[in-house]
Amino acid sequence: MSLKFAKRMDNMKASDIREMLKLTQKPEVISFAGGLPAPELFPVEEMKLVLAKVMDEYGTVALQYGPTEGFEPLREKILDRMAKLKVDDLTIDNILITSGSQQGLDFMAKAFINPGDIILCESPTYLGAINAFRAYEPRFIEVETDDDGMILEDLEEKLRENDNVKFIYVIPDFQNPSGRTMSIERRKGLVDIANKYNVAVVEDNPYGELRFEGEIYPAIKHYDTEGRVIFLGTFSKIFSPGLRVGWIAADEEVLRKFILIKQGADLQSPTINQIAVAKFLDHYDIEAYIDRIKKVYKRRKDLMLNTIREEFPEGIKVTDPDGGLFTWLVLPPHINARELSIKALEKNVAYVPGGSFFPNGGNENTLRVNYSNMEEERIVEGVRRLAQVFKEALEKIEA
Repeated sequence: MSLKFAKRMDNMKASDIREMLKLTQKPEVISFAGGLPAPELFPVEEMKLVLAKVMDEYGTVALQYGPTEGFEPLREKILDRMAKLKVDDLTIDNILITSGSQQGLDFMAKAFINPGDIILCESPTYLGAINAFRAYEPRFIEVETDDDGMILEDLEEKLRENDNVKFIYVIPDFQNPSGRTMSIERRKGLVDIANKYNVAVVEDNPYGELRFEGEIYPAIKHYDTEGRVIFLGTFSKIFSPGLRVGWIAADEEVLRKFILIKQGADLQSPTINQIAVAKFLDHYDIEAYIDRIKKVYKRRKDLMLNTIREEFPEGIKVTDPDGGLFTWLVLPPHINARELSIKALEKNVAYVPGGSFFPNGGNENTLRVNYSNMEEERIVEGVRRLAQVFKEALEKIEA
């Protein structure tokens, strides 16, 4: 059989993360691969009660079609989430419910990208965004980063040199994959540069509320003066990824484009899931729940980094994030983390090779490690197994 697929299918490939997760379903595998929340923290008992209330109070509504924009009481509550990030000048007319923030990435591509257009992104950047954008045939230009996030001098240079940049894609808080956080000064500067060059900014912010200590940083959209920052949010990391409830916060004119796209994509996000999230927020303290998540993740992060420092051979760099789900490792230049991921799987431990997070390739001496999903004793054992893999690789090179 020979079917005539669209040319864009040539640019689509399976996510390395999703493919890796297939290999980590065996219970004996210690997986640092996925960006998975800790399942033991999910509010299972609370959600049993919530879903019963949804059926009792909203049964026929919950099982019916709803408006494309989303369940209005939930959109009202999302304004509270935005205000927590210091974005407090919105109304529900600025909020569209999506099926996870991943759908927001796909909508960005549909709304903005023509073949050959340029996307500016951090180097490295989120693999799911790369795959969502790549189907629409853009050209990626990577912007240099350091511990304070995207380097603005390099960003402005690349904007000066390229005329058809459609948007700047950035993950400002506890970035996936590097774990780094953009400084407040750079957030302000990014908006100034975007205004100067008349370009949109996509702020992908799934982790901003997961700061382990200190004050949450204002979202980039807090500094938006011209309505050019499009904010993608989600309940996946602070509540439940399985419900697939996210949102886009944007200027009304911009949001109207996304509403049209969503009507063509899936009409609306599932009504019952939206009402369930809204009712949970009505009856339970989401802030206390988030605080509990943060305490567990910080403990696991500290344990992982301490074990890495004790067990790993010298010459391996690791980031120490202030929140989120990931840390980032840089091996010596001559070590290929993609090849070593096979060796690691032979020892029943998994990670994501870092080269996947660079849209233009290279950097195969890097890897992303997740600390949120595994229990403490498995973190220690998994790091020790990785240490053995890296030691053997270094010894082979030196021999």
